[in-house]
Amino acid sequence: MSWSDKIDTTRKNLRGLNTAIPDTARAFGALGKAVKEGGTLEFKTKEFVALGIAVGLRCEDCIGLHVAALVRAGATREEIGDVLAMTIQMGGGPAMMYAAKAMACFDELSGTA
Repeated sequence: MSWSDKIDTTRKNLRGLNTAIPDTARAFGALGKAVKEGGTLEFKTKEFVALGIAVGLRCEDCIGLHVAALVRAGATREEIGDVLAMTIQMGGGPAMMYAAKAMACFDELSGTA
């Protein structure tokens, strides 16, 4: 399955969950909006942090969504590589395996694959 397909499936599943728990979904959405629009860091930097956490926690769905956001924000392969290197330093071997998935996702979504 391609990363684009995985992201589409993730979004579909989230829509189903949001229908089942609308109050929680709205609250979580409001938190995300406040975090992404507020503060001093730019959106792309915040997405780099989110990608590092997604890799460290080994969440493929999160990796896909945050890489997609980074592609839209204009992140470069080199920037992604820096974030993944730091994540590997902090997370060791398991982070390296998920960092490879994140780079493959970036390459597919950015058209560099």
